[in-house]
Amino acid sequence: MIGAGAWGTVFAGLLRDRGHEVHLLGRDRNGELVEAADLVVIAVPSKSFGSVVRDLPGKGTVLSLTKGLDPATGGRLTSLVKGRPVAVLSGPNIAAEIAAGLPTAAVVASEDPALALELQHAINSSSFRVYVNNDPAGVELAAAAKNVIALAAGALDGLGLGDNAKAALITLGLADMRSLGIATGARSETFAGLAGTGDLLTTCWSRHSRNRRAGALMARGATAADAIRKVGTVEGLTTAPVLDDLATRLGIDLPITRGVREVLDGRHVGQVIAQFMSRPPTGE
Repeated sequence: MIGAGAWGTVFAGLLRDRGHEVHLLGRDRNGELVEAADLVVIAVPSKSFGSVVRDLPGKGTVLSLTKGLDPATGGRLTSLVKGRPVAVLSGPNIAAEIAAGLPTAAVVASEDPALALELQHAINSSSFRVYVNNDPAGVELAAAAKNVIALAAGALDGLGLGDNAKAALITLGLADMRSLGIATGARSETFAGLAGTGDLLTTCWSRHSRNRRAGALMARGATAADAIRKVGTVEGLTTAPVLDDLATRLGIDLPITRGVREVLDGRHVGQVIAQFMSRPPTGE
């Protein structure tokens, strides 16, 4: 397990409890352990993912827990893994709840159905239910996009704009995620599953969500740097400009993502919301 943050540590515990021999590695990684590993699980920030997999010794399978896009290329993180089997795990997985033994579900996705099944059987337990999926592109894009939408949801919380506005934002955000998936060849139904709707709801509502908390802080006047100091890693802050650039290249409109980026570029969140609400009415 590479990445000794909250999620990496908790997931290492899940694997240990399933009877696997697990080594949890932080910044000082033991190359010999990684080289000998059958499975290398990566739970580092998206900005660090590329450098980690680029120097990865051995030939073991890589399982990504990181939710974001590569800031350098705008590509999916697992596309950076070369010459070895790769899969991604995602879903509504709040680390504190999993650590407490509360029931949780996740999805593991790979272009190799046999690998996804193998990982399902290796990870699944009575408290952590794992489903399989053969659309890793959709799972990764959903995992990245939901963090950006959660920033916007947090901003609504910070401004006290109510549950009606937040529910509408989440619904429109899901439509944005689905549009992104269709434009990139992912399966639309993936965005209705655990990596899409499930994780989006959790990240936008949970009191544990770092992205939601950061959005609320920034709506009340905090800078992005202030929010990071307060809550820790906030993947949506890294992902928003990358995702907006991807949407531009694909020729699709992701208004929530664009709004978040405008706020990060210095525009007041109230102005962004007013502009969004004044757009010409359309069909649903």
